[in-house]
Amino acid sequence: MDTANIIKELRQQTGMNRREFSQYTKIPVRTLEDWEAGKRTPPEYVPRLLSYQLKYDALVREKENDSYEE
Repeated sequence: MDTANIIKELRQQTGMNRREFSQYTKIPVRTLEDWEAGKRTPPEYVPRLLSYQLKYDALVREKENDSYEE
C-alpha cells in the first residue's frame, strides 16, 4: 500500500475529516490533502508516527475510561 493510501486510511479510521485530523495531528490541511492525493510524499516515517499516535491516544482513552468505571 502506498503512503497516500495509508495516511488516508488512518484518517478515515478515526472518523475525522481532513480539517479535524489536521487540527488533531498539527499537520496543515493542505499538506494532508497533497499527501492523500499523491501530489506530495511525506517522509517514510510519518505514517508510522501517525499510527503510533492514534494507538497511544486510544490506549490513554481506554485507560481513562477504565479508571472512571472503578
